[in-house]
Amino acid sequence: MAGSPTARRRRLSIELKKLREKNGLTCAQVGAALDWSGSKVNRMETGSGRVQPSDIDALCRFYGTSDELREFLKSLARQAKTRGWWQVHGSGVPEWFSIYIGLEQDASTIRQYQCEVVPGLMQTEAYARELHTCGSYMSPENIDRAVRVRLERQAMLTGADGPDSWFVMSEAVVRRIMGDRQVMREQLEHVLEVAERPGVTMQVLPFDAGTCPTTGPFTMLGFPDPEDPDIVYRDGITDAMYLEGEPHVREYTRAFDELRAAALSPRRTTEFVKNVVKEYAR
Repeated sequence: MAGSPTARRRRLSIELKKLREKNGLTCAQVGAALDWSGSKVNRMETGSGRVQPSDIDALCRFYGTSDELREFLKSLARQAKTRGWWQVHGSGVPEWFSIYIGLEQDASTIRQYQCEVVPGLMQTEAYARELHTCGSYMSPENIDRAVRVRLERQAMLTGADGPDSWFVMSEAVVRRIMGDRQVMREQLEHVLEVAERPGVTMQVLPFDAGTCPTTGPFTMLGFPDPEDPDIVYRDGITDAMYLEGEPHVREYTRAFDELRAAALSPRRTTEFVKNVVKEYAR
């Protein structure tokens, strides 16, 4: 079964919660029946604790599942224990962002709005290094690791089975100079190259677009299996927020649709960015 460890852990948690709710039980009731604590059951269902094959066996016997479902869940548990390629970079990837990378690797659709910086999947090495260096609390070694991870993530946009990706950027993103004019010129030239790839759509939201949803940057990830619900991701300097559930996804989908409706078309966006590139070349 394909998929990142993070995505498999999330799927396992979803399946375990569905089983409990199907049986009309609380975490405390399941824990009491199995001589566990209710908090252990809760951790298994939220992905915050490791799930052992013996735990799966105990739960499946208790719930009376089929052998096929038990083996499927045990397969998910085994894959959830493996290490993702990004985790070899250690402290260069903070835990809260490691979770996002794992989900991103399994996504079939990416919808991202950026109002300050170029989307990470479109950044050049020089631009990414500038962002990590400015006001950074990271060591030079960890900055190197973080930049390598960012560049390696971009490979997903070139594969035949890459996600359908749609990026909307505020005009401020292309106007704000990160590093110097040469860094920005090369960055925007790279953005234009990425936007030509199959499955990638790019739009710029101009300053004169009028009233748009007031929000910071956010990303929505969709997954190939309908059993894996969409997720909304918002990050900060030292932590991140993961929003799930129909109300959150519905409202962020509405906001993204309004942003891309107000943005320049992909064709006009290309013309706009090319003109800004010429400005940086002067």
